[in-house]
Amino acid sequence: MRWEDGRRSDNIEDRRGMRVSRGKIGGGIGTLILVLVALYFGVDPSIILDQAPTGVDPTVETRPAARSPEENQLAEFVSVVLADTEDTWHEIFRIKGETYVQPKLVLFTGAVNSACGFAEAAMGPFYCPADRKVYIDLSFYRDLKNRIGAPGDFAQAYVIAHEVGHHVQNLLGISDKVQTARRGMNETQGNQLSVRQELQADCLAGVWAHHADRARQILEKGDIEEALNAASAIGDDRLQQRSQGRIVPDSFTHGTSAQRVRWFRNGLETGDINQCNTFAADRL
Repeated sequence: MRWEDGRRSDNIEDRRGMRVSRGKIGGGIGTLILVLVALYFGVDPSIILDQAPTGVDPTVETRPAARSPEENQLAEFVSVVLADTEDTWHEIFRIKGETYVQPKLVLFTGAVNSACGFAEAAMGPFYCPADRKVYIDLSFYRDLKNRIGAPGDFAQAYVIAHEVGHHVQNLLGISDKVQTARRGMNETQGNQLSVRQELQADCLAGVWAHHADRARQILEKGDIEEALNAASAIGDDRLQQRSQGRIVPDSFTHGTSAQRVRWFRNGLETGDINQCNTFAADRL
């Protein structure tokens, strides 16, 4: 991916090296739930916590953190990708006659407090609609490569674009509608709705890649394959097979590998946000 000469975002909130305690947030049960959610990568914690109360008083200590050149470069990369999503979605919203409000991206180490609750790095990157922020511990990218088997810088960019996709859903009112609908559903029905929301975020990530490449020629040979491999590697079926040796479709929350690849590719090939209506699709 061609990124080195790209614009850096002003919306990076660097909390690396800050040690965070739970304070009044969540507690053991809430954290356990979030860790279990980690199996499904990038889930919106507010779905589980149902918007944990704000006004908490967490304990935060700042400690010096030695950062390797590799980590510093990765932070630069994240900033460039975020900036590129800003440029892309500003233009798409402008054409629709709407205004794109940029999200913040929080870099953290180990654990973090958000408006959606306390989260540990084990749960992976996530988007919190309550504060409109994307959260990521950069160590996730090491796990993406070594444990999940999805290396490459464009695979890393896909992760950010997916979470920004959730921000787009939030701005368009889709997230609120999903949250409201889930309250009247049983667990299986709620999971099925969650799958549609996550697959739409995959499609929106593809829409970003389509427009970013047309406008700024960011893609290099092999980049698309990296993103498709990442989408496949984090399908519910593959993650469940790896973690528990069996597949339980009723517990899917993000979609199968084939579905995640299909919807990312749909956004990538069409570049049309209107082609990402997973909620109306007969076939996922």
